[in-house]
Amino acid sequence: MSWLARRVVILGLAAALTQSAAVRAATGRAISFRAESGRTVNGILFDADQRPAPAVVLLPMLGRTKDDWQGVAQKLADANISALAIDLPASALPGDAKELASWPDDVRAAVSFLAARQEVRPGAIGVAGASLGANLAALAAASDPRVRGLALVSPSLEYRGVRIETAMRQYGSRPALLMASLHDPYAARSARELAKEAPGPRELRWSETTAHGTVLLAQDDELVRALVEWFQRTLG
Repeated sequence: MSWLARRVVILGLAAALTQSAAVRAATGRAISFRAESGRTVNGILFDADQRPAPAVVLLPMLGRTKDDWQGVAQKLADANISALAIDLPASALPGDAKELASWPDDVRAAVSFLAARQEVRPGAIGVAGASLGANLAALAAASDPRVRGLALVSPSLEYRGVRIETAMRQYGSRPALLMASLHDPYAARSARELAKEAPGPRELRWSETTAHGTVLLAQDDELVRALVEWFQRTLG
C-alpha cells in the first residue's frame, strides 16, 4: 500500500471515530415539564439501553446549568441507569430563603416525570445534587418515599437559609451517599455531621481534589465512578 493510500485509510478511520464520539456525546435529549408551582422545568434525559431501568434526577449548583451533569449522566446511562439532569428555577441569586423554599417542587416534579414513564422501573428512583442542588435534593427526598437513593455532593448544613439536618432525619432509613473534597472545609464538616447518628445507612466518600460540587466531579473521575457504582448498588 502506498503512502498516500495509507494516509487516506488513517484519515478515514479518524473521521469515523470522531463521528462515533459525536453521536455518543449527543445521546441526551432535551425535555421539559411543569412543576406544581406552574414553573416549566427544563432538563436533558439520558436513557439506559435496557429498560425498564433505574433512574436518577441530577441537580446542579446555584448559577450553573444541567449541562454540568452531562458527563456523569452519560456514565450512569452506560451503567444502565437513566439520568435526568434539570436546571434550577433561576441562574441568578435568589432574593430570599422564601424563594428557595419553593425550589424542591421542581425536584419532585422531575421525580414524578420519571415515575410516570414505563421505561423507569418502579421503586428505583434516586436523586443527586451538588452544592445548593444537594440541599434541594435532600429537602425534596425527605417527604417523597419514591426516592430510594440520595447522593449529596459538597452539601451544606445551611445554604442561604436552607437547612437540611431535619430533612435528612426525615429521609430516615433510606440510604444516602455524602461526597466532598477534604480541602472544602464546610462541605466536609457538613458531610460528617449529616452522617452522625443517622437513622439509615450513610456512606462517606472523600476527594483530595480542591474543588466544589459539579466542578469536583469534573476533576475527579474516581469520585464519579464511586457515585455510579453506589447508585447501581442502591437502586439495583
